[in-house]
Amino acid sequence: MPFLNRRRFVSIVGRRSSLPDGLWMKCPGCKQAVYRAEVEQNQQVCPRCAYHHRIGAMARIAILVDEGSFEERHQEVQTLDPLEFKVGEATYLEKVEKAKSNAQLSEALVVGYARIEESRTVLGVMDPFFMMASMGSAVGERFCRAARDAITERLPLVVIAASGGARMQEGILSLMQMAKTAEAVRRLNEAAIPYITVLTDPTTGGVYASFAALGDITLAEPGALIGFAGPRLIEGALKVKLPEGFQTAEYQYNNGFIDQIVKRSELRPTLGKLLRYLRPQ
Repeated sequence: MPFLNRRRFVSIVGRRSSLPDGLWMKCPGCKQAVYRAEVEQNQQVCPRCAYHHRIGAMARIAILVDEGSFEERHQEVQTLDPLEFKVGEATYLEKVEKAKSNAQLSEALVVGYARIEESRTVLGVMDPFFMMASMGSAVGERFCRAARDAITERLPLVVIAASGGARMQEGILSLMQMAKTAEAVRRLNEAAIPYITVLTDPTTGGVYASFAALGDITLAEPGALIGFAGPRLIEGALKVKLPEGFQTAEYQYNNGFIDQIVKRSELRPTLGKLLRYLRPQ
């Protein structure tokens, strides 16, 4: 897939974004009316309160990597339907094809080689607009292949996580990806390959409970929803009242689960610095 030029970023997020239509929009963070074009030009961050809207995988890649450096890999890994799952008249594969058309991607995880501030790396980016970036067998396999590429080439692995959890249409096969991807991280550790994760809104469920929470360095965007299960489920199971905002990036940082919260505008230089420090010998 050809790399998307950074000058096209505004048009990219306009087609696949969480922003409402119209000249003006109400920001979910500050509840104020803001000019939609200003939000798009600010990498989809509110210029008033710095609320970070969700962005797609290719838009994320366009603002992160050195221009023209991204080489996508493992596109041949595609979703199948071993359980022949169906709800009403709609089959699982029909839903997947619709997601492909809407997101203009072949899966919820895009992986490949890239350079970030001249440091070569293996990069994986999840797309929250592709079936909520749920993890099925194809996503798990693509992550494992990216980890294998990092080990083979002696390159760091950077993964931008964003997911609603397991892809339930694949049943137990989806849940098995948690163990599979965690084992891939173990192999990275064994080979002394640096692994950096960036948690964006939302990073939840099986993705957070496996490879997203296992980075050597874990970064997060401001205000990102991060956690395994929803607060109502946790409160019902534990019979306790949870602290306010306990699943935000800020709460996770204050309690030691995240190493640093990084604004979207600062993520590229931060990753560039880390990759220069951690480059395998």
